[in-house]
Amino acid sequence: MPVPPVVNQHGMTTRAKSGFRQPVLFHAAPLSPIPKTFRSALADPNWRAAMEAEHDALLANKTWDLVPRPPRANIVTGKWIFKHKFHADGTLEWYKAGWVLRGFTQRSGVDFDETFSPVVKPATVRTVLSLALSRGWPVHQLDVKNAFVHGTLSETVYCA
Repeated sequence: MPVPPVVNQHGMTTRAKSGFRQPVLFHAAPLSPIPKTFRSALADPNWRAAMEAEHDALLANKTWDLVPRPPRANIVTGKWIFKHKFHADGTLEWYKAGWVLRGFTQRSGVDFDETFSPVVKPATVRTVLSLALSRGWPVHQLDVKNAFVHGTLSETVYCA
């Protein structure tokens, strides 16, 4: 006789109670820790290579032009973000370094007029996944190393 699923106080069967377990992540080689500063990242060859790849992509995509700092211009600051990216089996795929602008240092009417960020709603993702499951469609996940919005800004944004 099958064992009935264990239900929690909210009336839901949890993955752990139904026997589902996440695979233990396996790392063949020790990972370089995520750096706290860009200077410590430059000292590590793995993170330095990731930063160089990001910088090369920014140049290749003509993301910005080097110009003299204009007087009285609002300068939007940037920062480096670091993250380990893993394969589905838990092994390291690559070291990801991204240079991003700190949007909170922009000024309305100076660096931007309006903001809009297209985001897929979770209900839409669930609907598409349900359709794929019911129709037997293959589902794949991907991670883009360098994603750029190919839009033209009407404002000039100065960054450092």
